[in-house]
Amino acid sequence: QVQLVESGGGLVQTGGSLRLSCAASGRTFSNVDMGWFRQAPGKEREFVGVLRWSTSTDYADSVKGRFTISRNNAKNTVYLQMDSLKPEDTAVYYCAARPSGQYSWKYWGQGTQVTVSS
Repeated sequence: QVQLVESGGGLVQTGGSLRLSCAASGRTFSNVDMGWFRQAPGKEREFVGVLRWSTSTDYADSVKGRFTISRNNAKNTVYLQMDSLKPEDTAVYYCAARPSGQYSWKYWGQGTQVTVSS
């Protein structure tokens, strides 16, 4: 079992930056892919990005070039650096984990709110 706890959300102005953190506990952090998702009011949850155990990454087109995922394995923590934020980035952000190479996301955090004011 893996427990994920996000932090770092808040209110920021357009063009600003935030860094979200996701702390993992409960099992080894190795051989685990880490992902970020978001859900805006009235919309379905959408993929933001993934950092695989292999260190390869993928990002949604809407955040490519603005968001960066990184991880600190010693701290069992993954980060989502968000720059040049836009009002349309406003959402609840969730981190997720899955065993490396699998398709389904097995573990989810509780989410953290990000609000970008115009």
